[in-house]
Amino acid sequence: MSKIFHLFTPGADPVCAPLLLLHGTGGTELDLLPLARDLSPETSTLSVRGTVAIEGGFAFFHRHPDRTVNEADITERASTLASFIEKCSSYHGFAAPIAVGFSNGAIMTAALLLTRPSLLSGAILFRPLSPLSKDLPARMHATPVLIIDGKNDTRRSRGDGLRLAERLTRAGAAVTHHVLHAGHAITSGDRQIARGWFAKRVQT
Repeated sequence: MSKIFHLFTPGADPVCAPLLLLHGTGGTELDLLPLARDLSPETSTLSVRGTVAIEGGFAFFHRHPDRTVNEADITERASTLASFIEKCSSYHGFAAPIAVGFSNGAIMTAALLLTRPSLLSGAILFRPLSPLSKDLPARMHATPVLIIDGKNDTRRSRGDGLRLAERLTRAGAAVTHHVLHAGHAITSGDRQIARGWFAKRVQT
């Protein structure tokens, strides 16, 4: 169906919105599967491998030498990924997915939210930053988004997650933002918050 490598695992109700899993830099499509099972073991998963080979694994976009996001590259790759997700949705017959992104994958998820606001029905972003330097005219209609930052994250600048939360809020998303006493890695505290947010979102 696509040159983008992916794994789709049907859940108890394969028609319901699956979890779209986007891994971090140097990772693979397998990385977030344990997290997805922890969040909701009966929910379908669509786990995608980034198309940029890096650090023995993969990423979803290129950065500049100074580590800033290559906005032209992420915008182009976000468009390709969005088209792929739409094809998967049509092929498997599921509803708009809820994205779960970590680090590089969280930044790509933010790009999807900002450039294709109707693509996702929600998103959980672990350790993101804003992929774009300017607001876009695209509008979300109260799309629920959870952002979790690590206060001691040495791979992020202070306020990165907050700036993204503000940008998504201006675009119309319903954003919940947490800052944990944690580093870059996903912790048990992250998982607890994400489980609670997901359970509340599914019940509403």
